[in-house]
Amino acid sequence: MVSPDRLVIATRASRLALWQANHIRDRLLDLYPDCDVELLDMTTRGDQILDRTLSKVGGKGLFVKELETALLDGRAHLAVHSLKDVPVDLGPPFALAAITSREDPFDALVANDYARLEDLPDGAVVGTSSLRREAQLRERFPRLRVQPLRGNLDTRLAKLDRGEYAAIILAAAGLRRLGLADRIRAVLPAEHSLPAAGQGALGIEIMDDRADVRAWLAPLACERSTLCTLAEREVSRALGGSCQVPLAAYARESDGRLEIQALVAEPDGSRVLRAAARGPSARAEALGAEVAQALLAQGADAILARLLAAPGSP
Repeated sequence: MVSPDRLVIATRASRLALWQANHIRDRLLDLYPDCDVELLDMTTRGDQILDRTLSKVGGKGLFVKELETALLDGRAHLAVHSLKDVPVDLGPPFALAAITSREDPFDALVANDYARLEDLPDGAVVGTSSLRREAQLRERFPRLRVQPLRGNLDTRLAKLDRGEYAAIILAAAGLRRLGLADRIRAVLPAEHSLPAAGQGALGIEIMDDRADVRAWLAPLACERSTLCTLAEREVSRALGGSCQVPLAAYARESDGRLEIQALVAEPDGSRVLRAAARGPSARAEALGAEVAQALLAQGADAILARLLAAPGSP
């Protein structure tokens, strides 16, 4: 295989996104030391709209559209995303070329005065950007007030430090990647806050017809992370998952076996449906589909239909 002479990585301009893009850049330079690897940093519509929740303005796909434009017009060869932000219906002319080794996939409690969610007083304000997190918080802690939290990681932490929130819930992976692990007061286990599909992994997007770029990126892929996240994303695909729906999926793989858990919930936490499946890792996507069908059999279709038809849905 001929090594690349030049590769351009499209990335969002936030500090976390730039860390992720530079991480991929460094890995590519390790593989191809003579290659000129550049970053093309861009501000996406998802970064610009900060006064409304993602579920009301079009979902996480807002974080990838501008980067895909750079792929389409040839300004970039690849785009680096947090995999949980990549729409599950991604298809031609785009493709996911590689899913990298996963960081911590769980949610984290960040607070200045409280070590656990259980320690927060009645009526304390907890910030989150996610309906998935909100529904699970409301189910376990109906006495707390959950309020929307938008902005990049630094903005969210600043809002906490100004006292606008008693605590906030963030992805542990982003905090660890930026050297902010000391801000984590507690990592929330899956039984308390089931993660989003793909959380903690990076997805590298390319044009589907660029077989050369796909081959250059192949060494970056992690087999275990790929199996787990493909199973998780299949749950979202089968259920038409989006930011409008509190939907979670998390898979673990070991010794050729994969276990996946998933849930669909009412945003207020009044009803949370859960399902799980286990089987050979080679059936990862089939196991994801099996869990999705189990949720539908419990009545997830009624929750999904109502939320997707709600006024204000994009």
